Amino acid sequence: MSSTVVIILIVVVVLLVLGAILLIRQRRGTHLREQFGSEYDRTVDTTGNRREAEKELEERRERRETLEIRPLAPDQRERYRQHWTRLQQAFSDDPAGSIRNADGLVVAIMRDRGYPVEDFDQRAADVSVDHPEAVEHYREARRIAEAHGVGRASTDDLRLAMTSYRALVDALLDDGGTDRPGDRDGDRGRAHRDPQPGRDTQQDGERQ
Repeated sequence: MSSTVVIILIVVVVLLVLGAILLIRQRRGTHLREQFGSEYDRTVDTTGNRREAEKELEERRERRETLEIRPLAPDQRERYRQHWTRLQQAFSDDPAGSIRNADGLVVAIMRDRGYPVEDFDQRAADVSVDHPEAVEHYREARRIAEAHGVGRASTDDLRLAMTSYRALVDALLDDGGTDRPGDRDGDRGRAHRDPQPGRDTQQDGERQ
């Protein structure tokens, strides 16, 4: 076999290997886009590099597989739903307190579900694997809560934060639930269609 033929064969093999690697990366990117949706685009924008973004999302997915996330018992879900209703009712009299309690409620639900809750960024990353559509609402609510802490959020902003918190509360409560079959998507939609929190309701005086 001549050296020319050997070189040609080597080039062909290299091209085939490169093509296979490219195809694997494309398929991985497609799967990640399908799973994470807008969270995929956000991560690409944040990292500034598609490959780095996909690596980060893969690491999130791998970490999630090590966590023992469990559904809530029906009585737990019902208690949390009632708690959320009380928070909405209290909003008109105490918007800032309701937002603080909403954030605490999300942390409590995540803890009961089995998510680590020590760090906000890690909480958001972990929950993004299961609820990529709701996690941006979580970040938005947190941004508003922090802005309010330095006097840069209006009551309307807090109302938006309350609605955003509800998107994640609904997702966390309905995920894996058995008490309200088929109602998960409807609840998520209502999180964005409900009247503004606190209107036409009476405060029941209960706080978290």
